[in-house]
Amino acid sequence: MLGGDVVKYFDYSQVEMEYLKNADPILGREIDRIGIVKREIEPDIFVALISSIVSQQISTKAATTVYNRLLELSGAITDKKIGRLDIEDIQKCGMTMRKAEYIRGIAIASLDGSIDLSGLYKLTDEEVIRELSKLKGVGEWTAEMLLIHSLQRPNVLSYKDLGIRRGMMSLYGLEDLSKSDFELYRERYHPYNTVASIYLWELSK
Repeated sequence: MLGGDVVKYFDYSQVEMEYLKNADPILGREIDRIGIVKREIEPDIFVALISSIVSQQISTKAATTVYNRLLELSGAITDKKIGRLDIEDIQKCGMTMRKAEYIRGIAIASLDGSIDLSGLYKLTDEEVIRELSKLKGVGEWTAEMLLIHSLQRPNVLSYKDLGIRRGMMSLYGLEDLSKSDFELYRERYHPYNTVASIYLWELSK
């Protein structure tokens, strides 16, 4: 994630690791080999959303540059600060006009109550995805990444994430991966799909 100076990581322990090792010995061998993985998170949902929009379809280095320009322009990545900016000024930070519209739109939606970001903590994973997907520029994949990297939900495995699919194919020596086979692995990893995701990302590198 691009926001914040104090780096925080997804919180998991030997409990989840041992469960997954017992549920899937093939994954278990990789868990033993890799050990604990530090996966960065951003607890501030608004910051995480803006970071996600900025990062879409550009390199991490470029995204960091654009995010820092936006931070310098606004003074802080908050709905009030971003909501005061003109779309044209946001765009000049180094992004497309469409992205600038998404970013200001998210800020306005938060300010006018169209979406209650603080209330997402009370919702189920499916409800969070449904609420976030109402925002322009936020689809199912972005919402799933927010579930992991902001809300720290324990049971998220995204079929739409290329890295996760690549990691799964590498782990099991698969040439292709159907949605039905993916769902079988999801059932196997339940209720700790997020920790499985973290290791699959490592295996996709």
